[in-house]
Amino acid sequence: MASRKMIIGMTGASGSVFGIRLLEALKESDVETHVIASKWAQRTMEHETSLTVENLRDLADVYYGPGDMGAQISSGSFMTEGMVIVPCSTRSVAAISNGFGEHLVHRAADVILKERRPLVLVVRETPLNDIHLENMLKLSRMGVTILPPVPAFYNHPKTLDDMINHIVVRILDQFAIETDFAKRWDGDMKNASPRVQQVK
Repeated sequence: MASRKMIIGMTGASGSVFGIRLLEALKESDVETHVIASKWAQRTMEHETSLTVENLRDLADVYYGPGDMGAQISSGSFMTEGMVIVPCSTRSVAAISNGFGEHLVHRAADVILKERRPLVLVVRETPLNDIHLENMLKLSRMGVTILPPVPAFYNHPKTLDDMINHIVVRILDQFAIETDFAKRWDGDMKNASPRVQQVK
């Protein structure tokens, strides 16, 4: 029986691959995954990838329907390491920041907030308007980690998978889950030729 449990929510923003890759990575860990995908997360995933909801169920240890408001993860008495919503739509950001639980993803996030457990939102939208930014700032002040899937180039990614893996590793870092499938910054500026100004 897994000693660590983690909630993974997926909502209707673009970027289903981040949630899928995260679940694939967690399959190789000792973490038990509790997964909810909203109706639009399911539709978006089927549009963006070749996967179906059944494939998503296979990746999860426990899978919940978005309308299952009586699920164990809707109670603070169910102990978890925290929750990540990946991808997270700005609609979900608004719902969570204002305590409006439209479906189980939002309710589970509300529980994580009230229990003061780690909540990570992989917000996928650009550009961001004032409402988006204000909602994210409100949540950040509550201790929520806002982690947009911004690509890095210092690690010289060669494929789309490299870029996806980098984001997934950054998500796992928030929960102190160690991985070795992405290249980290090593401090070696191989291609840099900075101008050095001599001090006279």
